[in-house]
Amino acid sequence: MSDHKAGPVVRYGPKMTPVTIITGGAGGMGVATARIAGREHTVVLCDIRADRLAAAAAVLAEEGIAATAVNCDVTDRDAVDTLFETAAGLGTVTAVVHTAGVSPAMGDAEYVMRTNAIGTLNVNEVFYDGAESGAAIVNVASMAAHILPEELIPVAAFPLAFADEAGFLTATLAACDIAGEQQRSGIAYAISKNFVKWYSSARAERFNGRGLRIVSVSPGSVDTEMGRLEEKHGAGALVADAAVPRWGKAEEMAELFAFCVSDRAGYLTGTDILNDGGVVASIRERSRVGSNT
Repeated sequence: MSDHKAGPVVRYGPKMTPVTIITGGAGGMGVATARIAGREHTVVLCDIRADRLAAAAAVLAEEGIAATAVNCDVTDRDAVDTLFETAAGLGTVTAVVHTAGVSPAMGDAEYVMRTNAIGTLNVNEVFYDGAESGAAIVNVASMAAHILPEELIPVAAFPLAFADEAGFLTATLAACDIAGEQQRSGIAYAISKNFVKWYSSARAERFNGRGLRIVSVSPGSVDTEMGRLEEKHGAGALVADAAVPRWGKAEEMAELFAFCVSDRAGYLTGTDILNDGGVVASIRERSRVGSNT
C-alpha cells in the first residue's frame, strides 16, 4: 500500500445526480440500506461475491430500485479506485455506507484483519481523495469493539496501516495471540473493528478539512446470514442477556446508516454510535454489580 498514489476520482456523470455507494451490498444490511438510499439516490452496490451481488441487484430491481453492481474486493486499492470511478460516472458521490466485512467464523485471523481493517482504510482513503465537500461516509464497526478490554487493543500499531501494511498486520496479529489459536479470529475481529472505530475518529479533523464527514456505527447481533454465523457463540450468545433480548434487524441498522450520511446529520462526525440493543450496557452494569458484591 505504501507505493500506491491514489489520485482524485474522475467524475463523468451528471453533477446533480446524487450517488450512494454501499460496500458489502449483497449482505442483509447492504440490501436494506439500498432500499432506503434508492428512494432519492442512484445506488452502487459493491461486493466480493459476484453471484450474490447479481442476486441482490435483481431483488432490488423487482422493487423498483435500479442498482449498479460492481464486483470489488475492498482489500484491493485499485479495485476500490475502479468502484469509485464507476460511481462517479453516474453522478456525484455524496454518501458511502461501508458495510463490507467478515466475521470470525468466515476465516483465519489474517483474513479477518485484512478485510475489516485494510478494507476500511482503502474505501475511506479513496473516498477522501475524490469526494466533494458535503459528502459523508459511515463505517460499520461492531459492539465487539466496545467489549474487548482497552489494554488488549494495539492502538499504537494502528497508524502503521497508512504506510506499512505488512508492519500493521504483523503487529495487530501478534496481539491476537493472547487467547490461543482457537480464539485468534475472534480477537482479530474485535481488534479490526476497533481499528474501524479509531480511524473514524482519528481522521475526522482531516476529513473536515475537505468538508467531509466520517462516522462509525457499532451494530450488535443482527439477524443476517453473516450475523447468524455467530449464533451459538461470540456475539450471538449475548443476545439473550441484552437489555433488548432479541436480534437486531437489518432494517434498523440501515435506517441509522442512512441518517448518518444524510444532510440531517450535518453536525455528526468523528464518533461511534453503538446500536446493540443494550448488550454492552448490560455487560458493564453486571460487571459493576458483581464487583461490589
